[in-house]
Amino acid sequence: MQRVPEQTQTQDLASEDRLYRKVVLRTLPILLLCYIAAYLDRVNIGFAKLDMLGDLQFSNTVYALGASVFFWGYFIFEVPSNLLLHRYGARFWITRIMITWAMVSMAVAFTAPLAQFFQVEASTMFYVLRFLLGVCEAGFFPGVILYLNYWFPTYRQSRVMSGFLVALPISLTLGGLLSGWLMTAMHGVHGLSGWQWMLLIEGLPSIVMAVVVFTCLCDGIDSAKWLSPEEKAVLKANLRHDGEGKASRLGEVFFNPRVWLLVLILLTFNTGFYGLAFWMPSIIKSAGIISPLHIGLLTAIPYGTALVAMLLNARHSNRTGERRLHAAIPAFVGGIGLILSAMFAHSPVLSVLFLTLAASGVLSLMPIYWTLPGSVLSGVAAAAGIGMINAFGNLSGFTGSMITAMAETLTGDINNGTYVLALCLFISGGLILAIPAAMLGRPASSRSASDAQSELAIS
Repeated sequence: MQRVPEQTQTQDLASEDRLYRKVVLRTLPILLLCYIAAYLDRVNIGFAKLDMLGDLQFSNTVYALGASVFFWGYFIFEVPSNLLLHRYGARFWITRIMITWAMVSMAVAFTAPLAQFFQVEASTMFYVLRFLLGVCEAGFFPGVILYLNYWFPTYRQSRVMSGFLVALPISLTLGGLLSGWLMTAMHGVHGLSGWQWMLLIEGLPSIVMAVVVFTCLCDGIDSAKWLSPEEKAVLKANLRHDGEGKASRLGEVFFNPRVWLLVLILLTFNTGFYGLAFWMPSIIKSAGIISPLHIGLLTAIPYGTALVAMLLNARHSNRTGERRLHAAIPAFVGGIGLILSAMFAHSPVLSVLFLTLAASGVLSLMPIYWTLPGSVLSGVAAAAGIGMINAFGNLSGFTGSMITAMAETLTGDINNGTYVLALCLFISGGLILAIPAAMLGRPASSRSASDAQSELAIS
């Protein structure tokens, strides 16, 4: 066989890199904006709590249960939603998800009037709406992860995942600023409280993005009119090569020990993350900061810093090809940050400093982690497996929010639950180190575009 000149291989790889940049520019900005809108709707309940509890006469326990019951609806409908996305296409299904979750999120602003209309307790209506929000949003995040697997082979996913997951710190940073400002500036306008206006206004971006998704997003490689036949052949050939040896049948998902290891890792580190996300405004308030606007400004510091840490960690992981330590070390760092934030809870400066360390650790491991399911699964198995991993893992939203509430109820100090959240992150780091080396091996990423061009010519 004639050896392909090294210069030709380099040119082919450069051409392939340009092709994937084209795919990123066509898909990632839309998905990024969708996730920002999603997280505004998901975690703004943490800011609403600052005033909502007094208006509706809810206890912290009622809030914690309402915040966490979201994840039961999410859990039950996660796998079915992802299978429906795989069957009917991302464009239609993501549009449906975004419109319905926006409507329910906005309806939470009218919990009391709806409770009167249906003649139930306000707390019961709050639980129902939060459960429905989970049902409506189920499938969005794993659907996007699955969608990215339709385009990118495993070895290209860490930077793409980080590009998508920057929506987390961006939405949490902007959400803190926007939520704090809305609750202050809109309070009393047309007889509504600031938290009600916040829920209503922050639901609108999801409706706007639903229109953008339906108009601009395509379901996959074959339906992308902006790709030439040659470019489609390169992308599909790379995916076929990357999918060799992966589980592809539905039955292989539920009895795969590697899938269940991924579930345990997500369950533990997400417990720390959701505990942090839901309770950070309250933790900062317990340090002596009263104004919702000032609390919003301070929550922007940890998440803004975490954005930089996430991108740097993902870039270094992508350059070196190493993933285990790039996920485990941030988990340990996040746990240390949570412990120190609790130890110095009564100092606003030190508390925010160590919450910044915790947020940077937790968020830095996320894009690395979400490259792992694609290392094990493909096809319909990926649709079900990613949905199942995210479904079980997101039960941590229940544990993360309840741990802090129970700690405050039992001890009178909201910060004591933070130690348990830190323990969860330490366990997650240990589980990450237990991942089999074969699961993290970098595939033959040097496969050039010329190989795919040859396949096209043969066909």
